[in-house]
Amino acid sequence: MQRSKIDVWVGLFVLIGGVAILFLALQAANLLSLSFQPTYRVTAMFDNAGGLKPKAAVRSAGVVVGRVESIGFDDQTFQARVVLALESRYAFPKDSSFKILTSGLLGEQYVGIDPGGMDDNLAQGDVITLTQSAVVLENLIGQFLFNRAADAADTGAPQ
Repeated sequence: MQRSKIDVWVGLFVLIGGVAILFLALQAANLLSLSFQPTYRVTAMFDNAGGLKPKAAVRSAGVVVGRVESIGFDDQTFQARVVLALESRYAFPKDSSFKILTSGLLGEQYVGIDPGGMDDNLAQGDVITLTQSAVVLENLIGQFLFNRAADAADTGAPQ
């Protein structure tokens, strides 16, 4: 009797530990967002969404103010359409600019908001066109190499 009681408690403890590890893994992978705040959806149009993923953070001044809901392609403007769910307690002016930024040198990408100065605030369904696309590392390297090759051709000296 005493042995089976201990086995039940050990099993319960292991089960709770497993659930806690699963919760931490989902939270660390940014696959679980526990926010019960009401949200409003806005759409931002980017020339290049880079490696931005759904459920990525939307931050302003380093504070998470929402999440990326979905990413799609607009075949009329040939831009990436990013739907953002912003928490209702945060109001941003309509002329705010949205940027795709990277955490650290090669970290995950997120959307950053620079608030504007208008009196009117963003509302459900608004479309933002004042955006700055993701910086693609391959493009930067390609431009650097192209410029080095052009400089070498101009001077006539091999590098």
